[in-house]
Amino acid sequence: MGSWGYVYAFIELLLGVAFITGSNPFITNAVTFAVVTISIIGVFQTGLNKRKIKCAWLGAVFNLPMSTVTIIEDGLMIAMSGLMLTQFI
Repeated sequence: MGSWGYVYAFIELLLGVAFITGSNPFITNAVTFAVVTISIIGVFQTGLNKRKIKCAWLGAVFNLPMSTVTIIEDGLMIAMSGLMLTQFI
């Protein structure tokens, strides 16, 4: 697994902590929107190329592949963070 797989897991962990603690909601939602949008693009490209890659979180431990669940999860996170960003406009 490339270094992004390790970094991505910690970015999501830090974003989760930021959501729980409520620290700087604008930056937390903006970073979530950007990171997950990049992630879903990669998942779509992988699916279109019919390649199998492991889930960034637990793929190395449990051999979980990226799937439709990943796309749904990323889509919901993009919608959530985008909706929350509209509160700041």
